[in-house]
Amino acid sequence: MTITQIAILAFVAIPLGWLTRKWQRVNLLLIISILIIFWLQPALPLRYLDFFLPTLSIGLTVLTWALTASPEVRHQKESKTSAVITLCVIFFLATTRYLNFDNFLTPTRPPPIGQVLFLLAIFVVGTFLLARQKSSSSNTLLWAGFTVLVILFIILKTPALALIASRGWRLFIGQNASLASSSDIYWLGYSYLAFRLIHTIRDRQSGRLPDVALGEYLTYVIFFPSFSVGPIDRVERFIKGLRQLESAYSDDILVGGQRLVVGLFKKFVIADSLAMIALNPLSATQAQSPLGAWVLLYAYAFQIFFDFSGYTDIAIGLAQFLGISLPENFKQPYRKSNLTLFWNSWHITLTQWFRAYFFNPFVRALRKSRKLSAGMMILVSQLVTMSLIGLWHGVMWSFVLWGLWHGIGLFVQNRWSGWAKTRLAGASLSTRTRRILSLLGIALTFNYVALGWVWFVLPNPSQGWQFILLLFGGA
Repeated sequence: MTITQIAILAFVAIPLGWLTRKWQRVNLLLIISILIIFWLQPALPLRYLDFFLPTLSIGLTVLTWALTASPEVRHQKESKTSAVITLCVIFFLATTRYLNFDNFLTPTRPPPIGQVLFLLAIFVVGTFLLARQKSSSSNTLLWAGFTVLVILFIILKTPALALIASRGWRLFIGQNASLASSSDIYWLGYSYLAFRLIHTIRDRQSGRLPDVALGEYLTYVIFFPSFSVGPIDRVERFIKGLRQLESAYSDDILVGGQRLVVGLFKKFVIADSLAMIALNPLSATQAQSPLGAWVLLYAYAFQIFFDFSGYTDIAIGLAQFLGISLPENFKQPYRKSNLTLFWNSWHITLTQWFRAYFFNPFVRALRKSRKLSAGMMILVSQLVTMSLIGLWHGVMWSFVLWGLWHGIGLFVQNRWSGWAKTRLAGASLSTRTRRILSLLGIALTFNYVALGWVWFVLPNPSQGWQFILLLFGGA
């Protein structure tokens, strides 16, 4: 998001926060969130796709709700009203093609109305068929929904598959396929949308998903402050805040405003300033000395923190204007004394998501197999989990290496902590000694994380290895 877009969102959120306390809280938030995700979607070189992608986001959300909702909730009048509102808002956006709005609400001119109606009809029929089930959706259907979401994610995050998809769309729509690029498809917010939808599917499978009306579910998934930048909230937590206002409007404006200002300063003053000297594929080739290389690396380490945590603060501030408290995502991660504490403080909601929906089930499966020792189970689970977190950022070898780097680090730290705890159980260490050990742990953890950013920011693994050699005077 640009600073202009953020200013407009704040201008919208402040009066909306007051209005939704008086009237139609869920429906107003739903309408505004739909309009804003269309507005925020960047323009794409693929004709009409920048209109269809937000429509698909909403359609997939409705279908997942129908897949996971109980039969009683599916037929509530409240849910039917929300469905009609959603259809009407999308239809209104499609009609702006014939009005003199000059793409005010959509990035480019919407597609012909017939194409939009056809796509909406598919979602309506699919939702109707799912809603007609007299019992909760079968496990097979739930796994099918899970698989579709993962496949879409893989296509978007794999450059070769994204290129094929771009060519296919160009051929389908009548554009020149030779101009296709892997960067043609930018689906705003899909990474976070997929995680929210998968979370509800897995919770339905385990019987933990609460009853949520369609309007509430849609608002949870496409809530505009956090739709494109996170954090990844849990549906039960979000719905509680949506249904119960726990603070006064004046307090929300004050707290939200303070958080928004902090986020703007982090992102547009600190992070953007550091970006001018931070490590990137071009500057990596220009570094001539270890000292210069370390400056680039440290600048990037702080740039990515202030950039990401700044956007999180902005999202939390905007949500607070609306009376909704989003979860924290960063808690001074570079001041942690070991890698486990770092990951409990860096992108917290992502870490918690993977721990709940992959790491813990994976560890339980390994224990049942009884084919690995305790140490090997920890190693395998850490390596696989962190590799998946790397692949979440993109299906590229550099992200896999970044994940493996952290997986190995977590395993070594786990083994060391276990050994040290046994050896030092009866030791009496002075306060000064403990402080020194803590500072050494912070320095070691920070530098280990910083070195890992090399694999994250440089897409070519060989370039990353050459840069690491330069850091230590070997190139």
